[in-house]
Amino acid sequence: MAKYTFVVLTNPTEGKEAEYNQWYNGQHIPDVLNVPGFVAAQRFKLADAQMGKNNPYKYLALYEIESDDLAGALKTLQSRTGTDDMIMSDAIDLKNVGAYIFSAVAEKVQAKDVLRPRRAA
Repeated sequence: MAKYTFVVLTNPTEGKEAEYNQWYNGQHIPDVLNVPGFVAAQRFKLADAQMGKNNPYKYLALYEIESDDLAGALKTLQSRTGTDDMIMSDAIDLKNVGAYIFSAVAEKVQAKDVLRPRRAA
């Protein structure tokens, strides 16, 4: 079974951040995870400390997809959007969404598993 990570970058509509988070966590994630092939989700908020200054998105959602028919899973997701199976909210800024699907090209590497030689000062 092929595995993918679906990266979704979003912002709330001005003045509706609490409503956005409530909808995203309580409604949207369960709706997406009811789509065959979508197996897990986790959300993140942009941290205050950043390496760069151009950060157009405040929120990140990572979805795990396991499917041998990625196009079919995405078609089902799109067909449900805005229906009773995937209720949308005006608290999300839909005009400025970044959505990208990635497949792994290497296994995850843990810091504890990497031998790091000491560097001279």
